[in-house]
Amino acid sequence: MSVSVFIDGAVGTTGLEIRERLAGRADIAVVALAEDRRKDAAARREALNDADFVILCLPDEAAREAVALIDNPRTRVVDASSAHRVAEGWTYGFPELEPDQADRIATAPRVANPGCYPTGFLALVRPLVRAGLMPADWPVTVNAASGYSGGGKAMIAEFGEADAPAFRAYAYGGRHKHLPEMQRLAGLTHAPVFAPAVTDTYRGMLVEVPLHLSALPARPSLSAVETILRDAYAGQALVKVAEGDVAAVVIEENAGTDRMTLRACGDAASGHARLVATLDNLGKGAAGAAVQNLNIMAGLSATAGLIF
Repeated sequence: MSVSVFIDGAVGTTGLEIRERLAGRADIAVVALAEDRRKDAAARREALNDADFVILCLPDEAAREAVALIDNPRTRVVDASSAHRVAEGWTYGFPELEPDQADRIATAPRVANPGCYPTGFLALVRPLVRAGLMPADWPVTVNAASGYSGGGKAMIAEFGEADAPAFRAYAYGGRHKHLPEMQRLAGLTHAPVFAPAVTDTYRGMLVEVPLHLSALPARPSLSAVETILRDAYAGQALVKVAEGDVAAVVIEENAGTDRMTLRACGDAASGHARLVATLDNLGKGAAGAAVQNLNIMAGLSATAGLIF
């Protein structure tokens, strides 16, 4: 028996990637509106209310409007926008974040997909805060670069031009829509200093958190940090901790997959650490996460349809 899924915003970058992962699955029946009915309000409302599950791949305000159109208690929602990530009544859709997070997602009526940058940041920082190794009020910095596909059609078109920049850093005003979820879900007193950038590669993401381990109250060793990360993700299919003794890490390491790789790099003698996460901004950072959450909510294999 299959469950029905309506993807609202199925023609966008994330929506298309989700459809790819659901294609050909006998346990999922994707509900689609014909092109001439996509902007028909009545047809859209009907599709939103008829499906067992709805995945929203919309701008924030449109996602809020879509949720308001669902007037029955049966239809369950995965929202890939940033509209509901810290909203009351919504469960955060990062199954590996806490020991019981997947169980919360399994029974949740409303699940908010994490942002792509927060996925890498939280994967690195949350275990350290939970273990008491990093105080909640620690001044955290995160540097990150993403492939340009995360910026949608306009940015994809821009970076396709011959004179496109190789690297563009942004958010110099210190504001970014991901900061509230990064602070709250990590369990931090203050939002991190966030230095995001877009680079001239279609997909892929590298998120890095630098730490002076000797300045932390517990003065942990680099190996202790790595052990905490390994213990946090032991047995997880999609999140792996690799050896930190590497010469370089490339942004495309997990591009085209739904995996995420974590590393605790640095110099044990100086106490300098560089915690690094690589993932695909469209995979574990968007479409792959949405399908993983859908699978868990529907009682299916969590990794069905995902790309390893």
